[in-house]
Amino acid sequence: MKQRTERLSREIQSILGEILTRGEIKDPRVRNAGLLTVTRVHVTGDLREAKVAFTAFGAAEPVLESARQGLQSASPYLQRAIGQRLRTRNTPTLEFEIDHVLDEALRVDSILREVRAELAAAPKDDEAAGAAAGDEAEPREK
Repeated sequence: MKQRTERLSREIQSILGEILTRGEIKDPRVRNAGLLTVTRVHVTGDLREAKVAFTAFGAAEPVLESARQGLQSASPYLQRAIGQRLRTRNTPTLEFEIDHVLDEALRVDSILREVRAELAAAPKDDEAAGAAAGDEAEPREK
């Protein structure tokens, strides 16, 4: 059963991606959000519901929330389109959520760049500390 839900998830993600790329949704909340990307779809085991995560690169949170509302209001149209293309008996209801994974990845990348820059700019304390520790470790002649 898990293979079926995964396959259905991939197919729904592909169909929604096509619909968004073609600009089939006329809602200005969706159109004005920029290029929306469906990052993942999770279909429940009973195939009745699908959680759709999406993002738009560089879009502010209010724009993403507005796009989410637009997508949610377009969900009956999207369900019909999915049902026609998949030819399944029942089409899962769609629940849209904003995916913040890309934002988090960019934030972590930025932090790592800052740390690398600080390490590169810092004096080589390790070498100085090693030399000092090495002097103390050597036995002294009397």
